[in-house]
This record gives sequence, structure tokens and C-alpha cells, in this order.
Amino acid sequence: MLPFPPIFYNPPDYKEAFGLFDRVGDSKVAYDQVADIMRALGQNPTNKTVIKILGAPTAEEMANKRLDFEGFLPMLQTVVNDPQKGSFDDYVEGLRVFDKEGNGTVMGAELRIVLQTLGEKMKEVEVDALLQGQEDENGCINYEAFVKHIMSV
Repeated sequence: MLPFPPIFYNPPDYKEAFGLFDRVGDSKVAYDQVADIMRALGQNPTNKTVIKILGAPTAEEMANKRLDFEGFLPMLQTVVNDPQKGSFDDYVEGLRVFDKEGNGTVMGAELRIVLQTLGEKMKEVEVDALLQGQEDENGCINYEAFVKHIMSV
């Protein structure tokens, strides 16, 4: 019996993507690569979620412990089935709080501060890359278009 529904379980594609992260050639990846592999496979887990799934390893274990493909698949399934995943509407609603004028935009400067200080804090360079090309001539961001852009990447 397959550990996943047939629609989800596509071993050649997932195994190939997993293999791209094998830097040693032992068919395993370091713990600190697990989040990147999941993102490469279309998921968007938080770092906190991945740490929890991995069993709260230390920084040293994150860099040195290795995981094989068979151990990775149940972890990926956990992320896929996570009911905490936000939808388009969830993200738009969260940004609507910052829409003081009710016109569908938020100030880019305000969004930068939020991204750098709340939740999983982002670095300034990450925020710059994320917001590149999103601000209009007044420094505002259409947050519905922004969420669509983020969810499509």
C-alpha cells in the first residue's frame, strides 16, 4: 500500500527533486535542506513547522544529520496536509488590516516593517527582493496583486 494517495505520490518527480539536494552522493540530504526541498516541490512550510517535523534538532544536527528519501516523504505529506496553510483570502484579509484608506493598497514602507519585525522575520535583502516591482509611484502596494504574485512563485 502506498503511503500517499496516488494523486500525490509521484516518486520519480519527487525523488529526482530530492536527489538534486544530495551534495554528498549518499542519497541523503542534510536536515537544513528539508525546507528548501519542500518549497521546491510547491509547498510553503514555515521554518518553525519544518523544525517541529524534524523533531526540534539543534543547529549542529540541522547541519550534520542526514535524511533519506523514504524518511522525507512522510514529512512532506505532513506539510501537504497541514490545515494551518493560509489561503489567498486569508492573506488578503491579513493585509487588509493595513489598508487605512480602504482602497486595496498598503504602504510599502509599512509592509516592509511588518515583514522584518513580525512572525518569521525576514532580512532586509529578502524583503527588497520580495517587494521589487510591487510599489506604485506613491509607494503603495496593491495587496491582492501582491498575494497573487507571492502565491504563484
